[in-house]
Amino acid sequence: MKHLKNNLKDYTIRSLTTKDLDAYNALLRYAFQVTEQELTEVGWENDEIKQSKFPVLQRADVVGCFDNDSLISQFAVYPLDMNIYHQLYHVGFITSVCTYPEYSGQGIMATLMHKSLSHMRKRGQSMALLYPYSIPLYRKFGWEIISNKISYIIKNNQIPKIDDIPGYVRRVTWENTDFINLHQQFAAKTHGCLYRNSLAWEEYWRWDEDDTVVAVYYNSHKKPQGYMVYLIKENVMYIKEMIFLNREAQNGLWRFIRAHQSMINEVKGNTYYNEPIAFEMADGNIKESIRPYIMGRIIDIDKFLLQYSCKPSEKDVCIELDIHDDFLSWNNKSINVLFSKGRCFITEQKAEYHIKLDIASLTTLLIGYKSAMQLWKLERIDAPRAAVETLDNVLMHEIPYISDYI
Repeated sequence: MKHLKNNLKDYTIRSLTTKDLDAYNALLRYAFQVTEQELTEVGWENDEIKQSKFPVLQRADVVGCFDNDSLISQFAVYPLDMNIYHQLYHVGFITSVCTYPEYSGQGIMATLMHKSLSHMRKRGQSMALLYPYSIPLYRKFGWEIISNKISYIIKNNQIPKIDDIPGYVRRVTWENTDFINLHQQFAAKTHGCLYRNSLAWEEYWRWDEDDTVVAVYYNSHKKPQGYMVYLIKENVMYIKEMIFLNREAQNGLWRFIRAHQSMINEVKGNTYYNEPIAFEMADGNIKESIRPYIMGRIIDIDKFLLQYSCKPSEKDVCIELDIHDDFLSWNNKSINVLFSKGRCFITEQKAEYHIKLDIASLTTLLIGYKSAMQLWKLERIDAPRAAVETLDNVLMHEIPYISDYI
């Protein structure tokens, strides 16, 4: 147990346990203004919503700040695995970040964040993710945008007409193993995708209505190749998620959507592939909007780089990275990185190029959301142009697919 005396009251910081469930739930409900009416509309009773958060306190790392015996602020980290350029990374998804308003502005949240990120480092989690309620706030602590969410609206007469698909679609239950295994296969081949453990699946379904449907596309050999999760309500088909392992499955799912043409007026959905879908459609005059979705932060740059993949076809090059990180002192340093045969090595070898940037810019660069040249033009990288071009040449460039919001 640790007491804060850094110009704060004598608060206490400790890890939360299942005994703190009521206080944890009360703070969540107050901070996010979840009302009894909203819970009732999705079929939740008060005891059920409390119990639904019970696994968080069992399986996640939740740190809280107490004023005497009263919980006043909390910060939770879900343990998850993430595909980063086909390397499996242990990461943490930050959630349940909240403080009672009367205690805001005292540095409590920054203290909880630092403690939680330090715990992550000790557990070998080199990367953290979160869905930001304030992008400027998290940028102050070294976080940066790393993925987008694209929302679209398609009129029923704009749904693509696709013929000659050899497979078929079947509606299945939420617990269907073909459905669950498909996401595992998709995560294994998709940069940025999170592997869903039992806790992540529980969060995935937490607020969905009972009428939400899962449909799986099977090829002619009866192998599942893609799925969509959707709800039809008031003549609108809402697509929560659509993933596919190949083009055939993508077309097969769109053909399934078109089969509902007489039942709906429009299709509303989200995609996380970071590619607008209008170009693929015969009638591309649809509504699409794009917005930042997930922010990320490298927690331990040494561990992150030692797992990191780069282009194996490029010749070896050693680059000095001068990293600025005000919040996590262990990242605030210069390191020489050898990019060799598709892997990264921290070395004492003399660097051929020197690049200066902060941890936020390095995070969005290595995850693939922005290139080195893009960051250089935004004056987020301090280096000669030749160094920036060399770094871009050796890095892989694929914007991550991150669909989960824990």
